[in-house]
Amino acid sequence: MSATTSIRIDQSLYNQAKTDAAAEHRTIAGQIEFWAKVGRAALDNPDLPVSFIAESLISMAEPRADATPFVPRSRLQ
Repeated sequence: MSATTSIRIDQSLYNQAKTDAAAEHRTIAGQIEFWAKVGRAALDNPDLPVSFIAESLISMAEPRADATPFVPRSRLQ
């Protein structure tokens, strides 16, 4: 079980999180947490594109049963 903490954020950031959360099927808190994880990972890995980091975090959150197995191109030929 995770603990919660209330914080104050700018209203425009909250509004953007609310919009993006609805589009991504997350809660507003979940959207802000996702942005924070992406930002932290981007700071820790400045050589990686932010889109790659975001997509990697999304894929890591998917249940393993829903994952598509990786098949190298050499096996497809």
